[in-house]
Amino acid sequence: MEKKRTLLARWTIEPRVMAIAWPVLLELLLSSLFVMVDMIMLGNIRPVSLSAASIASVGITNQPLFIGLSLVQSFNVGGTAIIARYFGMGRLNRLGSVFHHVVLLSVVLILLPLFAFAMIFAEPIMRFLGAQEDVILVGSTYFRIMHVGFLFQGLTMCAASAMRGVGETKVPMKVNLFCNGINVIGNAVLIYGLFGLPALGVVGAGISSAASQLLAFFLIYRHLLSARSPVTIKNKFSFSYVTVKNLLRIGLPASLEQLALRLGIFFFVRIVASLGTLVYAAHQIALSILGLSFTPGQAFGIAASTLVGQSLGEGNPKEAQLHAKSARRIGSIISSGIAVLFFFFGADLVRLYTPDEGIIRNAAVALKVIALVQPFQSSQLILSGALRGAGDTLWPLIATVVGVLIIRLSLASILVHGFALGLFGAWVAVFIDQFIRWAFVQGRFQSGKWKLVRIR
Repeated sequence: MEKKRTLLARWTIEPRVMAIAWPVLLELLLSSLFVMVDMIMLGNIRPVSLSAASIASVGITNQPLFIGLSLVQSFNVGGTAIIARYFGMGRLNRLGSVFHHVVLLSVVLILLPLFAFAMIFAEPIMRFLGAQEDVILVGSTYFRIMHVGFLFQGLTMCAASAMRGVGETKVPMKVNLFCNGINVIGNAVLIYGLFGLPALGVVGAGISSAASQLLAFFLIYRHLLSARSPVTIKNKFSFSYVTVKNLLRIGLPASLEQLALRLGIFFFVRIVASLGTLVYAAHQIALSILGLSFTPGQAFGIAASTLVGQSLGEGNPKEAQLHAKSARRIGSIISSGIAVLFFFFGADLVRLYTPDEGIIRNAAVALKVIALVQPFQSSQLILSGALRGAGDTLWPLIATVVGVLIIRLSLASILVHGFALGLFGAWVAVFIDQFIRWAFVQGRFQSGKWKLVRIR
């Protein structure tokens, strides 16, 4: 009888999980492929020294960008959890107000200050991250252009996260896929100088990316202004201390988690960059391919977050747990398939980016380690999403501080410099970090205490 109930639950739960997850999975997967195509374009610039510097400049620029976007995402975590909970309760009149507060806090506290800082201190930031002078020469203009796009990308993320809180994942998917497609075309035209235009290299990639982010901002906010979305921005804004308190209570640990993660990656990048431009280019190519492996965990983590929040809002914690477990199961199966691809065909994937055998050899070794990371990474991402959907953001923070700031950085320094293991040693540190984070998050989920979190 118990087995029959379990099977029945799967038949009802898994379609709900897939309905939310598949648009996000497709969006993230194709977005990662678009990023890979962009990197391949840069990797085929000649001479090889210029292509390596261009790829490295993208990697350097991504670090402060990711810090800024992850801080915006911390408010979005709170917004998604609260919107999902209110949606489950049927309090639809509160959705727009929560979204307004997320945008206000993101713009005032994060987007504008970081944009101004990046514009003024572009070269010192790149130098601090370990960029060689050839990378700064090639990439400083790209750095500034990308931070213009950062303003619009951050606002688009706020809108997409709010819509995902009510399970509306198809619109962000369509907008992002369309704009990423435009970006790929724009990159080809501006990087190589097609149709009589000048060949701008990595600067052309920056212009195309910023323009596509502006377009995405316009399209997604046009949808929110329509009557088609449960989350509307037409209502008059009224400041609420209760909403801000809820956002900060959930978002502050998420913000600190993202800050710890990005700072850890920030200093991790410095360790890898010390190995030289060619090794760092290999690392950046591995990261570009790694984006594919994140997609199942991220997509099913978003589905778990949305459905856990809605189920708790409906007063059904048992269903919330079933949603989380179903999301983990499906996401892990997909991630395992990607792991096989990385392990056996890693070198072939890297050859799409560059003909340089040294870069191919280094990146292929990193991808074998990445393949072993997949089961822990996927489970950790999905269960963390479930905890965030419940408003329980403290334990993902603890896991990240221990795993990234303590384990990853200390081991990477020891293995790269002490044992001279190079890029392989750096990625072994990532593997151990992911295992530690999985253990923390798994333990918290199994305790069931996340079901007791209350949102006013």
